[in-house]
Amino acid sequence: MNGKEHLMNTYHRFDVVFDRGKGAFIWDKDGRMYLDFGSGVAVNALGHCHPELVKTIKKQAEKLMHCSNLYWTEPQIELAEMLSKNSLNGRVFFVNSGAEAIETAIKIARKYGKTKHENKYRILSAMNSFHGRTMGALSATWQTKYQEKFKPLVEGFEKFELNDVKSLKAKFSNDVCGVILEPVQGESGIFLANKEFVKALRKLCDEYDALLIFDEVQCGMGRTGKLFAYQHFDVEPDVLAVAKGLGGGFPIGAVIANEKADVFEPGDHGSTFGGNPLACSAGLVVMKQLLKDGFLQRVTRMGEQLGKLLSELWKEFPDKIERVRGIGLMWGVQLVKEISANEFAKECLNQGLLVVPAGNNTVRLLPPLIVQKKHITQAIEILRNVLMKVGKKI
Repeated sequence: MNGKEHLMNTYHRFDVVFDRGKGAFIWDKDGRMYLDFGSGVAVNALGHCHPELVKTIKKQAEKLMHCSNLYWTEPQIELAEMLSKNSLNGRVFFVNSGAEAIETAIKIARKYGKTKHENKYRILSAMNSFHGRTMGALSATWQTKYQEKFKPLVEGFEKFELNDVKSLKAKFSNDVCGVILEPVQGESGIFLANKEFVKALRKLCDEYDALLIFDEVQCGMGRTGKLFAYQHFDVEPDVLAVAKGLGGGFPIGAVIANEKADVFEPGDHGSTFGGNPLACSAGLVVMKQLLKDGFLQRVTRMGEQLGKLLSELWKEFPDKIERVRGIGLMWGVQLVKEISANEFAKECLNQGLLVVPAGNNTVRLLPPLIVQKKHITQAIEILRNVLMKVGKKI
């Protein structure tokens, strides 16, 4: 098999072929085991091949895998109800990925604006945000490296500085129909919005009658220690976009819109595969696990342990680590400029640990939400060995 010959060159792939996974570990085709602190970029919330998830998918596959959205299916109805009752008490639209969820949210905002007046179409998003690579989502993604080669982008998108209320206020006017915010920026290197800023944003959206959209594709589904990241801010968005962890490894995303943002009518939007019985049955397993007594509290405890040990590493290697940032089980280690995050991640791989490179020369640690203390200890030891090995350059 030759992946380079037959697959488009769209990823900076590491030189390894994975074959199977279980819990917090994954094995390559030669049988070597790795501790997975990437979780498929925050996808495998319950680890690899969680028994209940595997059992449920098998059972549903034998019963009904796909049905057109011209008809109702019980898994879709049940998952929509569970998502709604545990978030915005609104209505749900199912998709297959995070980018699709953001495209849906953009269409909701644009239609909402049209119901107010013809020229209410501007959408604001933060500098260094990442919302996806499809054209609408890309237009909201304020990172030059992603946008530059695909211009002209969709018109009507403008940027503001994260956590800068003055910058935010300067962009608002009555023609703004929506604002998209990652409560925790993932792709840019784990940057958290602060509570004061989010509260100001909510107030401005109310004042100018614009929808507040939270992109929780990466930071939602228990990743921060709460079911949804917005719950840290004592603020509710009008629209919530989730994906990644929702299916625990099976492709699914969802957009939840409150009553104000519930503007779609038949024909406005659709998805052939969105909300199929197989995906929704997987989503139900994940939701039920996350909502078990003590599960999210345990995520918080494990996250505090990971953060504490990463901070100690920072103190131990101040000449190699620039900064440590994170919340829950979503952490970034920003390296000094002389050390490449990609090469650092490669050396971690060589030593049996998967981490995910991100912007600002940062490596992300996104372990499964079922991670144990012994896994954290093991990961820290590998990181320490890599830091000891690296000099000014790997």
